[in-house]
Amino acid sequence: MEVAAQPKTAPKKIAIGICLIAAFAVLIFTVPPALGKDVHPMILVSALILVSVYIVLSFEFLHRSTIALIGAIAIIIAALAFGILQAEKSFEFIVDAIDYNTIGLLLGMMIIVAILAESGIFQWVGIKASKASKGNLWKLMVILCTFTAVTSMFIDNVTTILLMIPVTVAVFRVFKLSPMPFILAQALASNVGGTATLIGDPPNIMIGSAANIDFNAFIIHMGPTIAISFAASLFLLKFMFRKDLAAQAQNLEQLMKEDERLYLKKKGILKKSLAVLFGVIALFVVHGSLNIEPSIIALGGAGILLAVTRASPEKVFREVDWPTLIFFAGLFIIVGTAEHAGMIDLLSSAALAATGGNPWLAFLMIIWLSAIASAFVDNIPFTATMIPLVHTLSGSSELASTFGDFHISPLWWALSLGANLGGNGTLIGSSAGIVAAGMSEKQGHPISFNRWFKVGFPFMIITVAIGTVILALDIMFRI
Repeated sequence: MEVAAQPKTAPKKIAIGICLIAAFAVLIFTVPPALGKDVHPMILVSALILVSVYIVLSFEFLHRSTIALIGAIAIIIAALAFGILQAEKSFEFIVDAIDYNTIGLLLGMMIIVAILAESGIFQWVGIKASKASKGNLWKLMVILCTFTAVTSMFIDNVTTILLMIPVTVAVFRVFKLSPMPFILAQALASNVGGTATLIGDPPNIMIGSAANIDFNAFIIHMGPTIAISFAASLFLLKFMFRKDLAAQAQNLEQLMKEDERLYLKKKGILKKSLAVLFGVIALFVVHGSLNIEPSIIALGGAGILLAVTRASPEKVFREVDWPTLIFFAGLFIIVGTAEHAGMIDLLSSAALAATGGNPWLAFLMIIWLSAIASAFVDNIPFTATMIPLVHTLSGSSELASTFGDFHISPLWWALSLGANLGGNGTLIGSSAGIVAAGMSEKQGHPISFNRWFKVGFPFMIITVAIGTVILALDIMFRI
């Protein structure tokens, strides 16, 4: 078996990256003692490993799955050396650190999408969308992003991305243009749309469970804020991708004459795939009341679809994006070990202590701490760390005097807004972003860490700022 070689990195970039890692190492190991802070060495080492992973990702020395595996090995070795982990329990810790619910959900949906793709449905949707836009790329971006955002409100945004990226690739294969700007735009839109509901994004599911927030309460409080933020984000995307949107789509006349129904070559597979897919989606909506994990639903649906379509497992499994799944596993181990060492707790507690008990400062701090941190640390473990802190703050007398009339503390909405929209900041900030980048690379259009950062980080800052203002006004109106 021939192994594909990774693109070579310029020695200058490698030298700059090493210098940056060395500079951060000096800062991490000298600043806390200089400030009189007694920080456990493992926390400092965890911070250095996380920073090093982000720097290597940024300079693209290695493939991101390779980086995640090396980082995971390094942080586990450090934890063993400092006594944070016991050798005999290290395997169990690694197993517990990996979120198999996320891995299983992704794997199951990748299998379902791979079988569904054989029916030609993605080409059909692509041609319908292209005809509706009449070659106007801005109109096409609005159509695809709006559909993605709305779908992400009622289906997990990772699932939405798994369904939509093949559509986008099919459209731009006809237009003979790069789909990268549209893949990026849809990934960003999916995170915005998913923030509006209880089931749209994993952090919301965690928040709803911890604070006993139901579906209706979520959409009533977050829906208006996200609707306005999304409307503003469309114009922001138009500005950011103005050069790409100015390109001319090719084969337009030929495309307008095509009969999209001809692309539905395997209607039997289509009917069976859609039936299973809608069943899976329906179970996603009610999975909380059934106490069934989404991964079980997705993997169960994948197994049933493989059986009823008699699809070749070998062929289907070749379509699974294994490097992305490995990247997730490595990232879960890195962040889980750093969290176990107390690094995330230390950073969160220090930042929240700066509010001095002021409710509105706490509100703003939670939004922006969550947004910035979630851009660089996967928002799922970060949300898990923030939940007990928000619980503590919500019970304080200072906050009760300001937000006491609310059945649900506004700090929960602040956490949801920051953690979900903050995930747009970098390629690794959200599950949907990682999956979108992995699928784009699989189609021959790799999205680098820097490419994402140049668009995603300013997009994140502006949408979080808009969301902060709208959410604050909504809370003041309700007081």
